[in-house]
Amino acid sequence: MKTINYLTILIILLTVFACGSDDQHTIADTKAVAVKVAKASSQSMGSTIGASGTIEAKNSTNLSTRMMGFVTSLPVKVGQKVKKGQLLISINNADLNAKKAQVEASITQAQSALENAEKDYNRFKALFDKNSASQKELDDMTTRFEMAKANYEAASQMKKEVLAQYAYSNITAPFDGVVTNTFIKEGGMANPGMPLVALEGGKQYEAAVMISENDISKLKQEAKAKVLVKSLGKEFTGTVTEISKSAKNTAGQYIVKVSLEEPTSDVYAGMFVNVSFSETTESQKGITMNKSAIVSKGQLSGVYVVSSEKVAILRWLRLGKTIGGDVEVLSGLKPGETYISSADGKLYNGAKVTF
Repeated sequence: MKTINYLTILIILLTVFACGSDDQHTIADTKAVAVKVAKASSQSMGSTIGASGTIEAKNSTNLSTRMMGFVTSLPVKVGQKVKKGQLLISINNADLNAKKAQVEASITQAQSALENAEKDYNRFKALFDKNSASQKELDDMTTRFEMAKANYEAASQMKKEVLAQYAYSNITAPFDGVVTNTFIKEGGMANPGMPLVALEGGKQYEAAVMISENDISKLKQEAKAKVLVKSLGKEFTGTVTEISKSAKNTAGQYIVKVSLEEPTSDVYAGMFVNVSFSETTESQKGITMNKSAIVSKGQLSGVYVVSSEKVAILRWLRLGKTIGGDVEVLSGLKPGETYISSADGKLYNGAKVTF
């Protein structure tokens, strides 16, 4: 008898729970969720280009010489600040001094010859005017006078050449800057074309980055850019100043230079940077939606849209870049299509909604 009572009670409980579950499911299925909706908008999307590169000094040069000789003086060190015209390196110029003395002697000789030739020319011209000298004699004096002037001019030009060589024996700074490297020591032999001292301007910097052939046509002069110096964690505003028109020597990449506006003293040449260009020559239409409406499940992203029967349907999307509080939709939504931006309850596929 007890067994029958237990079985009866168990059957009754199962029946009650089953009925209660069915009733709850029915209520959940029929109850509409209050939601807010928005429409996907179409707007102009600026094409943003990103690139990496390094900081460079706007003024930088490797100084060398055109003459051969031993270095007699190197009064600067790496890291030293120098002024325009300051002596950086001196090269033995004993041979140049000897050549200068020879040239000066030649000038003195040519000047004396010119003075004598001029006197003879003036004398014979006076005699010719009085019919006391022949035309041939005057022509000979004239030729001699012109040759003496040419010899004197040649000697004077040779002196200018020698004096110009002195600039390569005493090398000075072409601009204010900082010595970044020295390639020789005192007593070393300097050769023509050999780099001796590296100098960089210490105030103005620029970022040099490489741009692919797909993006180079989108850039324009004076376009604005954001330059992030990785090591400093600081971002600077920049302007495009140079765009290379050839990738012959850069493996298919084009060099673009961005001038930094008011960099701090923490910036040094050689630092790595990330540059994003905010202005390009072309703009295209894109679809955007509120970023907060995105539903993420693992690696997938989607949004609930509203069907004609006012039912929520989860649609998967392919997203692009984030623009403020919005996100670009590459596929999955059409311009003007309605999606659920927020809900007062839990949404699922097939849930009835009201708004």
